[in-house]
Amino acid sequence: MIKNINLCAVSVCAALSVGTAWGADGDYQLEQVLMLSRHNLRAPLANNGSVLQQATKKSWPSWQVPGGQLTTKGGILEVYMGNYTREWLVRQGLIKAGECPTDNTVYAYANSLQRTLATAQYFITGAFPGCDVPVSHQDEMGAMDPIFNPVITNGNADFHKQALNDLADADKKLALKPALQRLEKIIDYRTSPECSGKKKCDLSDSEQNKFTADNGKEPGVSGPLRTANALVDAFTLQYYEGMPLDQVAWGQIKTAEQWKALSAIKNAYQDTLFGTPAIARNVAAPLLDYMRSMLVDQDKDSAPKVTLMVGHDSNIGSVLTALDFKPYILPLQNEETPIGGMLVFERWHDKKANRDLAKVEYVYQSTEQLRNALPLSLDAPPQRVTLQMNGCQPDANGYCPWDQFVNVLNVALQNTAMAPQPAADAAAAAAKAAQQKAADDKAAAEKAAQQKAADDKAAAEKAAQQKAAADKAAAEKAAQQKAAADKAAAEKAAQQKAAADKAAAEKATQQKAADDKAATEQAAQEKAAADKAAADKAAADKASQQKVPADNNASASVSVKATEGAGGQ
Repeated sequence: MIKNINLCAVSVCAALSVGTAWGADGDYQLEQVLMLSRHNLRAPLANNGSVLQQATKKSWPSWQVPGGQLTTKGGILEVYMGNYTREWLVRQGLIKAGECPTDNTVYAYANSLQRTLATAQYFITGAFPGCDVPVSHQDEMGAMDPIFNPVITNGNADFHKQALNDLADADKKLALKPALQRLEKIIDYRTSPECSGKKKCDLSDSEQNKFTADNGKEPGVSGPLRTANALVDAFTLQYYEGMPLDQVAWGQIKTAEQWKALSAIKNAYQDTLFGTPAIARNVAAPLLDYMRSMLVDQDKDSAPKVTLMVGHDSNIGSVLTALDFKPYILPLQNEETPIGGMLVFERWHDKKANRDLAKVEYVYQSTEQLRNALPLSLDAPPQRVTLQMNGCQPDANGYCPWDQFVNVLNVALQNTAMAPQPAADAAAAAAKAAQQKAADDKAAAEKAAQQKAADDKAAAEKAAQQKAAADKAAAEKAAQQKAAADKAAAEKAAQQKAAADKAAAEKATQQKAADDKAATEQAAQEKAAADKAAADKAAADKASQQKVPADNNASASVSVKATEGAGGQ
């Protein structure tokens, strides 16, 4: 059972884009993309008892995550690739800028190991920040998903014999002795626990390589080739992680030529186990069948426009061989299937000729982009190489007819359990598929109706809550406004009353002062009048008093004179 994980965006997204080489002529429109990616940077397996511990007495550097798990830097590198891819998808018109992809536009599916699932999640975070794009995987974590598990599924004795012969023949063609001898010196192999007690012990002795091709298991090898692959893989991961150069392989890989020679060991390991046609077609069949279902079986109008599948280098290596890709070179990289690199299967429509075309590109980061964690942009894109398949004739720009690409897929699945069905079986399968589709449509419709009812209910509840909150906020605001208005009115009335009281007091004071002044003036006038009257009276009285004595004197004088006259006769 496949399970979805929703990963909403985190704030770790850097600005990224995709190189200009991904553009198409004006008559070409990109309609569908399937990206088969290898997981990004992981820690090597260097625990006690591991191949690495047994191969040398030297101490291995420590890592911040357990062996085999994606590192933090691996997540950052994948965010870069995701953001880059988003800008390319926008440029090609497959998604819209600044918008989350609509339902069923993007589908992400990862193997159920930590490093593959985490890689897919980081990619989605970078490509669609803030969007609810799920990552699908099977329920049982830590166990290989059958779609991504590169195990042999043919128990036929003849197949088993042929597979072992193919592996042995591939081993004989390897020319790795100088590189293996250099590797022996780097690790001081002859003093290692693995060589303890052995008279002859060297990594360049290919006769010690023992191959297996058992039904239900991955093709495998024991012996020097396995040990050498683990060692070079560990050194490569140290370099990518950005460890100081004196810690990477204990400072003993100093030139680009040395890196190239040693990397040839790891490439040879993958090519030997997953590069023979019979084995590659068998182990890749479940993955190829799944890819065919996404690119061919589904109607392109309803199929996801963007599909991300995250697996391993064994998946990419076996798919490349099964689909009969021609040899290729990846500039600025030593690995044939680089960490975080992806095969990009593109479906284009030629509007002028009204036909579909296929194009396959390898998009990857250079060794220095990985080591230095360089952000990607249109001006600093990841590396890219257009690949070619035998049986799918490309034009000058790398496009080949879509029907030829479909035929290559079908041929790769022949003689496997996933082989396309004959016509009669196909008709029965089509009828069954139609019935299944009807049942699925009904179930989907019921689910959609239930979901709509739930959504409507949730929306109604949310609307009611929002209205209640809005009403409450409005009431609180109205109450606050009324309180403010009442307060302002009271303050204004108080101010007006105070002004009126002040004016009345001032007027009363002025009136009292005027009245007091008038009273004072009147009192003064009355007093002056009274004083004058008193003075006049006093004067009159005095005058009167002065007149009476005079009159008396006059009367006396007359009387005397009269007396004097009377006595003389």
